[in-house]
Amino acid sequence: MANIRKKCIGLLGGSFDPAHKGHLRISKIAIKKFTLKKIYWVITKKNPFKNKAFYSLDERIKYAKKITKAQKKIEIIHLDNIVKSSRIIDVINHFIKKKKNKNIFFIIGSDNLISFHKWKSWKKIVKIVKLIVFSRKGYDRKGMKSIVVKNFKNKIIFIKNKPISISSTQLKKMDGIK
Repeated sequence: MANIRKKCIGLLGGSFDPAHKGHLRISKIAIKKFTLKKIYWVITKKNPFKNKAFYSLDERIKYAKKITKAQKKIEIIHLDNIVKSSRIIDVINHFIKKKKNKNIFFIIGSDNLISFHKWKSWKKIVKIVKLIVFSRKGYDRKGMKSIVVKNFKNKIIFIKNKPISISSTQLKKMDGIK
């Protein structure tokens, strides 16, 4: 069992436009709680459900690396060109096929539960990874009523963390975040 645990990884995907302390906090909690070897912040060029990113891909990667530089178990990656997609199912398949890793914890906030059923291959995602859902202020109740929870509640691990109220949207509205 100890050997299997050493190979467990986490994936936290998104546009990270920009990355923030909330991403860092949930990553640290997940690493500790699930004894993860590493968490990959998979930064995508464009979120399929959002308009154009506010910051360039290079700026987002640079900033994510800056706020995680002291974290040895967090690695910033961009795979869109390698997997020819920005969809998380393609990233998961990449880790399973190319990296030979089947012990994947996919980390999301409760806000993502609301539209998770619109994601490409959402049912397959829930079946092949351990879906970890962190609390997000103002989204937990709606998330619990989502289609994914209604269909797969027993396959989802809910984390009752202190509410994270910061968001990339809020940061973009503030001055001087760089």
